[in-house]
Amino acid sequence: MRRSIATVCLSGTLDDKLTAAAAAGFDGIELFENDLVVSPTAPAEVRKRCDDLGLSIDLYQPFRDLDSTDDGLFRRSLERAERKFDVMAALGVDTVLVCSSVAPAAADDDDLIAAQLTELAGRAQARGMRIAYEALAWGRHVSTWDRSWRIVRRAGHPALGLCLDSFHVLSREVSPAGIAEITPGKIFFLQLADAPHLSMDVLQWSRHHRLFPGQGAFDLPAFVRLVLSAGYDGPLSLEVFNDVFRQSDPARTAVDAMRSLIGLEDALAVRHLPGAPELAGHAFTEFAVDGNSGPELRSALRGLGFTHTGQHRTKPVELWEQGTARIVLNSAVTRPGPAAISAFAVTSTDPGRSVTRAGALLAPAHPNVREPGETELAAITAPDGTSVFVTPPGDGWRADFLPTGVPAGPGAGLLTVDHLGLAQPFDHFDEAGLFYHSVLGLDHLATEEYAAPFGLMRSRAVANTSRTVRVALTVALLRRGEWAPAVADPQHVAFTTDDIVATAAALTLPPLPVPDNYYDDLIARFALDADLVATLARHGILYDRDPSGHELLHLYTPVYGGRVFFEIVERRPGYDRFGEPDAPVRMAAQRHRRLNP
Repeated sequence: MRRSIATVCLSGTLDDKLTAAAAAGFDGIELFENDLVVSPTAPAEVRKRCDDLGLSIDLYQPFRDLDSTDDGLFRRSLERAERKFDVMAALGVDTVLVCSSVAPAAADDDDLIAAQLTELAGRAQARGMRIAYEALAWGRHVSTWDRSWRIVRRAGHPALGLCLDSFHVLSREVSPAGIAEITPGKIFFLQLADAPHLSMDVLQWSRHHRLFPGQGAFDLPAFVRLVLSAGYDGPLSLEVFNDVFRQSDPARTAVDAMRSLIGLEDALAVRHLPGAPELAGHAFTEFAVDGNSGPELRSALRGLGFTHTGQHRTKPVELWEQGTARIVLNSAVTRPGPAAISAFAVTSTDPGRSVTRAGALLAPAHPNVREPGETELAAITAPDGTSVFVTPPGDGWRADFLPTGVPAGPGAGLLTVDHLGLAQPFDHFDEAGLFYHSVLGLDHLATEEYAAPFGLMRSRAVANTSRTVRVALTVALLRRGEWAPAVADPQHVAFTTDDIVATAAALTLPPLPVPDNYYDDLIARFALDADLVATLARHGILYDRDPSGHELLHLYTPVYGGRVFFEIVERRPGYDRFGEPDAPVRMAAQRHRRLNP
């Protein structure tokens, strides 16, 4: 199917948008009128530019407030439409989007609206053009797809059809099931947008919170199947109003948009991607360290019970192990700075297929820099710049490390990696969620929001079915101010244990101190036994319980190397969250520790 994107999805000037859309591989665009109005380029030149880029102009939009109880206003709208038809002719586009009216004089009479649309459609037909009528979810009277279809059907004009927008349809209470019964050929255009489920004014929801397919909560595959079953054969077109997208690099946003459509087409079985192979677990996590952060992390790892078991054959890279948890410290940094998770590796049952799928989703893998005889690993770059390696089953990659002669012991009882916590740049949070879901095949878990000491935070977790690979993505909902000392984009690794009290007792580094107020509140919230709470407080262990009664016990370390910390978790059977209610406690405690070392 052809793919199109509305220029309103992208940031920049009209030429910036066209260049980005073409570079990402789109076949066409919807031209948002405002983008043309503010452009110094004449419509005929815009058409030529699109031709040069291989882009069609599939829709001109929007034409507002046509239907009216005031005949004078309606007549002026027809004159306005004739001027728009002139612009469309110069652009070479034959379909215009006409929205249901939001004006005070909007008509609430299906026969009147049908008659007015018929008159407009007749004028369009005389120019070789068509009218695609759309029910805005906040239209004054026409606000649902079924009423817009009833009006179009009543008009019965060949140059009049529907524009169906997934947001306008799925944000309202009317079931979309009847879309499959629309007369074939009467859906002129399809616009797609995802969105989170929010309880708010539908106009504000639409204007600020739309997302690309796969980034929100709408069942877009089911919606599109209904449209296709009605005989629609036009482009899949994205129309996404989003404050972040409209400020971000348009080239990057366009690639994210295209990835979302490729994933949607795969779900619809109109494109067949290589299936995402099952991931077996975390193979290793790599920290980039320098001369300052390196010693801090080595000391922290020793305190957690890790052993330095291997040294890379040719690079300043160390392997630290405990149980099946492997940490790699890479000192080959080109620019000093805080420690950071620079890469992590997951074990794939079919690494080749993982890499092929990534390439098909516009995330091509690149080989790691290696010397002859060293393990060849393919790295996929995540939106925040982290390298994601996919390794075959087994530990073949460990052959690149020479043994230090010190075998890993039982340490503090840590078993394996439970999850990675990766704070995301403000502009790329939704892109990251789509990347991990579509490229690696990880499922979206719950999205949580919580009030942290310096503003609201959002957390979105992804995981494989067996929960052997988990990644928790976090972002500040607003750009942070500069007044308070803060850790920029903190990252962490969480390790599992089956007895957190015994592990805490075995640690030789102090856990993050937790205030007594927290433990007093635990007793009040969960009616916990006082002796249990005293044990938790003695070791700095936090507690969470989900609505079904499943429990999590976990503790944190202070921040090391300027940016990273560690977590130890004991998941009681059934607990599938990440202890989000305790995140503000951790953040406040880490700040207190920074200010009072």
